[in-house]
Amino acid sequence: MPESSSRRAAMGAMGALSLLGLSAMAGCAHAKLPPKPGNVLSPDQAMKRLMDGNKRYISGKTQSRSFASTREALAGGQNPYASILSCADSRVSPELCFDEERGDLFVTRVAGNYVTNDILASLEYGAAVLNSPLIMVLGHTSCGAVGATVSALEKQAEFPGHIQSIVTALMPAVRAAAAQSHDGTLEHAATVQNIKQNVKRLQEATPILSRMAQEGKIKVIGGLYHLDTGMVELVA
Repeated sequence: MPESSSRRAAMGAMGALSLLGLSAMAGCAHAKLPPKPGNVLSPDQAMKRLMDGNKRYISGKTQSRSFASTREALAGGQNPYASILSCADSRVSPELCFDEERGDLFVTRVAGNYVTNDILASLEYGAAVLNSPLIMVLGHTSCGAVGATVSALEKQAEFPGHIQSIVTALMPAVRAAAAQSHDGTLEHAATVQNIKQNVKRLQEATPILSRMAQEGKIKVIGGLYHLDTGMVELVA
């Protein structure tokens, strides 16, 4: 056999062995226990755990945490039981308001808690790769981003830099709320409408989230965080 053919054959054999080795390693990785076995939940169990944590947060009876005890396990991976799309507002902290610690929640944040392409990709990763069974779109009362959008609608207010892009993204929810009868302020109605629209967008997001939702592997829900009480109200 010519030398070049021999080298090609040897290289091919090495490549095949490498692939087999990688496959075996992948199999072992899937067989390993997740870093937090208690986070392996159904969508409904995950939702109950979130809301139970919020009740503890409201009552002030939060759990004591030992971050050192989970540091080693989390260094090797993560399996959060819920993904959160939250507003970037500094007064809203998902880990605090659901009384959870590192490794429990996969959190994405943007002012106005709306779906962008990057956030959608992140939530797809959380669902498909990290096996997070629940996604919550978490808005909050007195949201500055929604309030600015209401001002843009009612007073033709304009905003500098890239802030205007947030207003553009939230405007469909504000217009939809303004077109309907609602209790309370337009800002509050628009906040709830924005949550609902983004829950729907995630439920219908192809190719990953819509399929997983149809198969019952994930659930997408909405929540409204009340700044004055700390309560998270589920939004249907």
